Amino acid sequence: MQREKFVILFTVFVDIIGVGIVIPILPFYVGSFGASALTITFLFSAFAFCAFLSSPFLGALSDRVGRRPVLIVSIFSTAVGWFVFASAKSVLLLFLGRIIDGIAAGNFVVAQSAIVDLAKDERERAVNIGLTGATFGVGFMVGPMLGGIFSTVSHAFPFWVAGGLALVNGILAYAFLPETHLKRERQVVVSVNPLAPLIRAALNVELRPLFLTWILFALAFTGSQAVFALYAQHAFAFDSFATGILFTVIGTLTALNQTILLNRFWLRRYSDSQLELTMILMLGLSFLVMSLRVEALFLTGVPLLASSQAVLRVVITNRVVGLADPHMKGEVLGILTSLMASAMVVAPVVAGALFEVYDVLPFVLSTLLMVVAFGIAMQFRYRRSTIEKSTDDVAIP
Repeated sequence: MQREKFVILFTVFVDIIGVGIVIPILPFYVGSFGASALTITFLFSAFAFCAFLSSPFLGALSDRVGRRPVLIVSIFSTAVGWFVFASAKSVLLLFLGRIIDGIAAGNFVVAQSAIVDLAKDERERAVNIGLTGATFGVGFMVGPMLGGIFSTVSHAFPFWVAGGLALVNGILAYAFLPETHLKRERQVVVSVNPLAPLIRAALNVELRPLFLTWILFALAFTGSQAVFALYAQHAFAFDSFATGILFTVIGTLTALNQTILLNRFWLRRYSDSQLELTMILMLGLSFLVMSLRVEALFLTGVPLLASSQAVLRVVITNRVVGLADPHMKGEVLGILTSLMASAMVVAPVVAGALFEVYDVLPFVLSTLLMVVAFGIAMQFRYRRSTIEKSTDDVAIP
């Protein structure tokens, strides 16, 4: 593996471990301030909302000034956010810490943009995106385990560790991370309006179907994940240990599909368009069998869910980057992250409300969303094939 790629992946790994460390202890830490459950959920939403606004802007800024400076500043800002959160003496400061971290949430977007810059062709770009996603997944597997260990010191200690890791990560990035975006268009104006990239995305006829497919996928996946543990307990009496095993299986299969299988199987046998349609169908099928309230089918749906969402993330990301203007790769990756963040704000609330009505309804809704996504993907494929055929006909004398 080339040095630049290793440095970028290590940056992502350290950053995500820092995030993962705080996951198991955050509700307990915030609860020690006397905060209600509603306040805790608002803390999550505050981070997601700020990430929704900042990710496209930071991605576009990295297109203009380069990946290295934006990534380094965002990593150090993350450290500041965690230190504010760890040292907080009031709920207001807790919100301030999460807002700072949310504003700096372009870390992953810019790192992903940097590793895309290193790709020599479309297939290597897909492999690099998969490696970034797999690194993200492994970091989330390791982080919570470390968080549980560090929480034995105090509820605040994991957040100090997360801030310390971000600080070290920033220093390492400053010392070893090279600039990867060498062909920058310095005349491009970056709007201070954080919604400007999202407006451009909505007006982009070429990429709009992929963005629509992505947001439908994001809503379906994040909604189902929000109630996954509750559903497993309510429908099948799974305890926390059994549910933890299922999440480990999902994480392991995600990493396996985004590394070994992506390069050695999926990309060798299928085109991006074929993979997109296949994975949408697989994901919709996984939601459908999970909604039938039969334990054996539910367990069958877990590997389908893990594999299809892992490959679909890479495929849609790769197609968006491939069709985007070469000078806007960071911006479009930021838009994808922003759309995912918006889904993280909305989908859990909707899924929770539906779960209260009947526990299978979130999975039914996710199934329907994937049916719509399949229709959009089919229409996009037909339009692209028609355009390509017309182009070929014109080229023939």
